[in-house]
Amino acid sequence: MTTPSGASSADDHWRRPADQPVGPSGPDASPPPGPPTNGYAGPPPTVAPPAGWRPPLHLQPAAPRRLPAQDMVELDTDEQRAQRITYVVGSVAGAVLLILLCLFCTRLLF
Repeated sequence: MTTPSGASSADDHWRRPADQPVGPSGPDASPPPGPPTNGYAGPPPTVAPPAGWRPPLHLQPAAPRRLPAQDMVELDTDEQRAQRITYVVGSVAGAVLLILLCLFCTRLLF
């Protein structure tokens, strides 16, 4: 980021240069007649690629296989089992932390 120096304001770097004329702008504004003043003549014209520009295809991939059917009841059972294990591990960890907190507090008091 640059900082203004001297007597210039903070918005000077956003102002239009003095040598560019101020004219109408927007989608309906027509360009000035004659060659462009900034030296840019626009993008070059595009040329369509030749007909055989793609490389030859030597290997055809195999058709996709069908996925096995899902047993939704078994999936729900597994998810519930995993949820129970998570709750048990969290409860044990919470109990251990509570016991440690009580031990540290009793050490500070006595």
